[in-house]
Amino acid sequence: MRYKHHSISVHFAQAIVKRAIERGLDEAQLLNESGLSKALLVNNEVRITPEQLSRLMQSVWRSADDEYLCFGSEPSRHGVFNLMAKQVSHSASLRQVYRRGTRFYNLVARATQLKFEEREKYARFYLTLTQPELDPQHVLIDFLLLLWHRFPSWLIGQRIPLRQIGFMHAKPVHYEEYRLMFPCEVVYEQQSNYFEFEHAILSAPVVQTQQNLNDYLQRCPLDWFKRQSYFPVFTRKVLNYLEATDDMASISMTDIAQQLHTTIRTLRRKLLEEGTSFQELKDSVRRDEAIHYLSQPDLPISQVGRLLGFTEPATFARAFKSWTGVAPSMYRKSKIR
Repeated sequence: MRYKHHSISVHFAQAIVKRAIERGLDEAQLLNESGLSKALLVNNEVRITPEQLSRLMQSVWRSADDEYLCFGSEPSRHGVFNLMAKQVSHSASLRQVYRRGTRFYNLVARATQLKFEEREKYARFYLTLTQPELDPQHVLIDFLLLLWHRFPSWLIGQRIPLRQIGFMHAKPVHYEEYRLMFPCEVVYEQQSNYFEFEHAILSAPVVQTQQNLNDYLQRCPLDWFKRQSYFPVFTRKVLNYLEATDDMASISMTDIAQQLHTTIRTLRRKLLEEGTSFQELKDSVRRDEAIHYLSQPDLPISQVGRLLGFTEPATFARAFKSWTGVAPSMYRKSKIR
């Protein structure tokens, strides 16, 4: 198994659909185009695929003609991001990307105010909403900070190593998603929304070609939701082995401890200190793989269970329900029209 399939909290889809309905958009059309259903959206424990969230956002972009998903004081019309991306792609360095990009959006999108600041050792990107009360679930803030980290990273061909990200809001219910979205320390109740990174990387050159950019824009926003997880040392090492295995059924903590040249007792203690366990990590990998496989209607549920190391369908069904709140059959039924 090569771990390429990640899942996302349904929180984001719930908030986007709720606002879209408030603005008069066709709920049935949005759900149909995204491959979602009301049955999925009412369950707070459900996780969805990056493809579903990407299609939902594209649907709102088109229907509302607003890339700010109706959460801003004014729309940012569909196509504005593409125009900005094509302009900044001609930049010589990451520094120019942030300077040109913030200037562009401050001219054309009055719902936000962007600021790029260089310090002696660090650089900061700031984001302010002119009417933050229109984004009570912080969806637009989350989305835009993600965009302004992921897209510049893609342009220079390497991930910008974040030092810290700060939010004006208090710790939200969906805070666990932040370590999957932003690979750094997260702080709350700050005076501004921002992220910070090392000053030295600002000289990194833009390496993507115009053809690469065209392909990238065709995929947007899907690429922004590919996981760049921030995990402590031993948690990340264990996940690396779990994500790479082709035999989830047989891999054990003993196997991984041997690979890491440590004892089971030490590995268990290290994971506990990092707030997790081997079984929790294994279940998280299997959960996301299960969600991906259940999105493929031609793959029998019994086979999905076997691929994930379950010998009995009933055992897989119980595990999946404990992970997501619904049985695999109901999850698949609610997705397929």
